[in-house]
Amino acid sequence: MLAQLPPALQKLQLPLRLKLWDGLEFNLGPSPSVTIVVKDPQIVSEFTHPSLDLLGTAFVEGRLELEGSISEVIRVCDELSQALVEDEGQAPVRIVHDKALDAASISYHYDLSNEFYQLWLDRDMAYSCGYFETGEESLDEAQQAKFRILCRKLRLKPGEYLLDVGCGWGGLARFAAREFGVKVFGITLSKEQLALGRERVIADGLQDKVDLQLLDYRDLPQDGRFDKIVSVGMFEHVGHANLREYCEILSKAVREGGLVMNHGITAKHTDGRPVGRGAGDFIDRYVFPNGELPHLSMMTAEISEAGLEVVDVESLRRHYARTLEHWSQRLENNLEAAAKLVPEKTLRIWRLYLAGCAYAFAHGWINIDQILATKPYADGSLELPLTRDDIYR
Repeated sequence: MLAQLPPALQKLQLPLRLKLWDGLEFNLGPSPSVTIVVKDPQIVSEFTHPSLDLLGTAFVEGRLELEGSISEVIRVCDELSQALVEDEGQAPVRIVHDKALDAASISYHYDLSNEFYQLWLDRDMAYSCGYFETGEESLDEAQQAKFRILCRKLRLKPGEYLLDVGCGWGGLARFAAREFGVKVFGITLSKEQLALGRERVIADGLQDKVDLQLLDYRDLPQDGRFDKIVSVGMFEHVGHANLREYCEILSKAVREGGLVMNHGITAKHTDGRPVGRGAGDFIDRYVFPNGELPHLSMMTAEISEAGLEVVDVESLRRHYARTLEHWSQRLENNLEAAAKLVPEKTLRIWRLYLAGCAYAFAHGWINIDQILATKPYADGSLELPLTRDDIYR
């Protein structure tokens, strides 16, 4: 049996069992908590360099099966990859984003199935990290708290006009209109999101306050008509090359004295290169095509160059790890229902993606930041209090 495995595997001590196509089994350490069932004999030779992309792709394509809790699968496979793959880093690739490419990328991810997303998201379908004020909140409570902290950081007031860039299913837009009395213009490139979002606006009786449209950010009015702007989970799709244009458009869309909140995932490395050992490659291929994560320093630089002044930054990395754990567990609890809504390959992708991202955020591979900026008046004055106390009172 030992002769059938590469020598590098024989030396490992991991809680992992390999079960081969011919029924033979080999434990790589005591008390295995995860089993990799090899269905394609060619994979064994590839195990000498088991990148996260290789393992994930083989699972998605059905060349291997993974047994054990999905969170434990991610942990053990990462330890396997760390032991045998040198993370040499990868130079960032600059993608040329245009309207057609971005629309196709958004449709691929978000037009999957509203019913599928409903299985594991909260009741308002907030597809971004929750805000855990104590750590004991339910997913619904954490997402409502996230909506509230965003609105409070923006200092929303009744009658103001809020732009929601990348509004998703409209949960934040409806919350802001209902709880803070603002008028909201929300945009998305997902037809599925827009259809359900508009249904929920009507169900809540908010047609006079919330207007959701299918619109590219590059087509936004740039006449300073908005008092406040919120962008959640959006700049990850913009692309490094387009960040300056994106920030300039937001700067021109907001009035003097107004506030702009960018809430998005940021890269660990300052050059914005993808997560190593193939994890970034897997996400780009199967989950978020053409996505590019900027580092916090890159994002704040572009915001500043666009004429906005950064006034507050908060990392929510641990909050997103906890949110993703909720999402992953909720999906795992509903696998039978999910299998009726999406193809088997798609379900495999999402099981790995949610659990893998929970692990990635928990281990600091990627971050997420709320970046609040303002458009100062010509004399440098701001419409902000001197401290943050009002946010948390």
